[in-house]
Amino acid sequence: MGEKAQDVLTTVVGSWPVPDWLERAKTGVHQGTVSRSQLAEMHDMAIKAALKDQEVAGIDVVSDGELRRENDVDYTLARVPGVTVLDPVKVFYFDYLDLVVTEKLPDPEGPGPLGLAEDLKFALAYTDRRVKFSLTGPFSLSRRLRNEAYPEPADLVRALARLLNAEARALADAGAELLQIDEPFLAGYPEQVGLAMEAINIVTKDVPVTWALHICYGNRYARPLWEGHYDFLFPAVLDASIDQLMLEFARKGDDDLALIRRYWDRVLGVGVLDVKTERVEEVELVEQRIRRALEAVPPQRLLVSPDCGLRHVPGPIARAKLHAMVTARDNLLRTASDAPARRCVHEPDEGGQP
Repeated sequence: MGEKAQDVLTTVVGSWPVPDWLERAKTGVHQGTVSRSQLAEMHDMAIKAALKDQEVAGIDVVSDGELRRENDVDYTLARVPGVTVLDPVKVFYFDYLDLVVTEKLPDPEGPGPLGLAEDLKFALAYTDRRVKFSLTGPFSLSRRLRNEAYPEPADLVRALARLLNAEARALADAGAELLQIDEPFLAGYPEQVGLAMEAINIVTKDVPVTWALHICYGNRYARPLWEGHYDFLFPAVLDASIDQLMLEFARKGDDDLALIRRYWDRVLGVGVLDVKTERVEEVELVEQRIRRALEAVPPQRLLVSPDCGLRHVPGPIARAKLHAMVTARDNLLRTASDAPARRCVHEPDEGGQP
């Protein structure tokens, strides 16, 4: 693995298991049995616990677990000026709201139109680890919004991107170092990848943080929405102003690592835990997955993570999976330190061939 194997870091994609008591409280708010102030206190407790769980597991870059969010869309879209919630009552908190835009969205007048900076500040106050904060991307948000304002749907995507850019500026001012854009719907519309990358560049423009992009094949109720390969991303994603690309490999296998070898020269977040099963991976299996990733990406450009968020995995299983991932990474680091003279597979031999 080479002398820089210690550069391999562990992280999460974003979401964390929602305890049963928090699920009941979230649903209770919609049904009028729990107050929003009560729910806010419960969110605080759950986020502190999620951060501690990640720290104990040994995760290098943690998240707040997205535990204040009902799902990947509503928490953001319901805050967008100009978006109307047609019916605020839900049977279950994780359901999607019926949201509509009837007039063109106003351009943001300043940073922070969505008010997410307080969420980030809370997480930063309760951990000394590096914190990742995620935003659902403008393309995916547009797919869950009834558009009655824009004759050209791409203009709605761009308007949402401008709002997210203003939000990102406020997050950077609040101390964000790493922001992640999640595009969970993009794999279902591969012909729209050019528009999605254009919108991502609007989001990231002039925001001086490390930017990650997560693209998966869906993870709602631990089920994929689509199947396929990441070839639709390339070469379009090369034009995106991002520093890290977070992809799922554990469930899908390693075939797409060939695309990484051919195209990608930035940081890769490789999914080594399948979040669509409650089976806890053997450490040896995770080690194999990391080794295969290191054949495509040098260690200083590799992050290891679960495939997607851990929301739909029970808490004990999520903790066990993360422990297996960190243990596998640590085992490989020990192997590398015990054999410092071993040549990295990425280094050419004297004849210039890898």
